[in-house]
Amino acid sequence: MVRYLRLAALSLIVLPRLALAQPAQATVADASAPAAPAMTAEERNDLQVRTLEERVSDLKEKIFRTKARLMNLQEMVIGGDITTGSKAVLVHRNEMGASFYLESVAYALDGAPVYTKVDVEGDLEKREEFEIFNGRIVPGNHQISVQLVYRGHGFGVFSYLEGYKFKVQSSYTFNAEPGKVNTIKVVGFEKGGITAELKDRPAVRYDVDVQREDGSKRPAAEGANQ
Repeated sequence: MVRYLRLAALSLIVLPRLALAQPAQATVADASAPAAPAMTAEERNDLQVRTLEERVSDLKEKIFRTKARLMNLQEMVIGGDITTGSKAVLVHRNEMGASFYLESVAYALDGAPVYTKVDVEGDLEKREEFEIFNGRIVPGNHQISVQLVYRGHGFGVFSYLEGYKFKVQSSYTFNAEPGKVNTIKVVGFEKGGITAELKDRPAVRYDVDVQREDGSKRPAAEGANQ
């Protein structure tokens, strides 16, 4: 009888504890559910491609915004107000002798390209003088940058010149005053005379003429060699 009482008391203690432990075991089972399967190689490649496409799109947007800002700056420098600004006229002139054939020209104003040309069947070399820029600019200092490329053109005892290239790079700074027209003639010429070596002869000269926009003329500046 005593044994039965002990067993009954033990069952009253153990059974509630087992009942309380069952939900915890279920929770543990739920927590140990199998993880999501790993991505395949194709899925990883697709993810990398999508990531690269997003980066490229973002980079294109940044480039577009930067280009827009540069265009605005260029307009500020080379635009000018028609009522208070100045005007610049740039003219190219070729005074080189027959030993030098003009192959290409490149002009920039304040770092912005304004004219680039490569000779095609003499359409550049045969033009003695032509206008390359005519527009309004803001008052102040401006810089013209020039690059001229010549090819040696020899015959007879000077036939060795055919294989030579001569590159001339030059720059010139001028001050644009309000209400003035600055006409700058960029002249490619041979310096030094017949005693100078051929490689030292190609040079650039700047002939400057300044007038008021109403037509009155200011004394022209002397030619500047660069």
